[in-house]
Amino acid sequence: MNYHSSMEPDISSLAALISEPARGRILFALLDGRSLPATELAQRSGITCQTASSHLAKLIEGELLQVIPQGRHRYYRIANARVAELLESMARFVPRKETHSSKPRSPMQIARTCYDHLAGRLGVRITEAIVDRGLLREVGRDYQITKKGAQWFSELGIDTGALRKSGRVFARQCLDWSERRNHLAGALGSVLAEQLFERGWIERVRENRAVHITELGHRELKRRLGVAGDS
Repeated sequence: MNYHSSMEPDISSLAALISEPARGRILFALLDGRSLPATELAQRSGITCQTASSHLAKLIEGELLQVIPQGRHRYYRIANARVAELLESMARFVPRKETHSSKPRSPMQIARTCYDHLAGRLGVRITEAIVDRGLLREVGRDYQITKKGAQWFSELGIDTGALRKSGRVFARQCLDWSERRNHLAGALGSVLAEQLFERGWIERVRENRAVHITELGHRELKRRLGVAGDS
């Protein structure tokens, strides 16, 4: 008896699309939300430009990537936040390698972007400090902002009232694949990361998704949240 139903989603085709190693490297290279040209994606993935073009076409057809034409150039980016969430979720299922506690964390583990919000040890510490101070409270899979929290974010230049009307999930708990603890995602997580970049508290590292914490960032995060930005 054939139990297959045409009504069932075909997850095998999606899994096959992502599981090819070069395509996986391309997707994770774009997981910081930036747009990159095919030549750079080929270099980061260790493949030729011709091979990269073939993979990129398949990822676009599978609706995992978007292409953005700019003049004669074409830039590629993750299609949407749902694709980024899927990739981060898959990363959490990868078995953790046993490491000695004395071994330093990698830059990606210390601080990185997860699509458009902050992740890694720094993202988790900031989120936990915000919750501990009663600025957000955990409700199910989401965070709920408090009156005190609305004031705190307002002082940081974030209009939480406007974010609620954006049509996007306001504040979501996102389980961090390297820390195995939650960091802040959703519209609020996105704008918070944007503010930290604009204020010069954190800087992007060009080679990958790692984020560098500046001296100003160390001081301000310690002063405002009691967060030490060390490893």
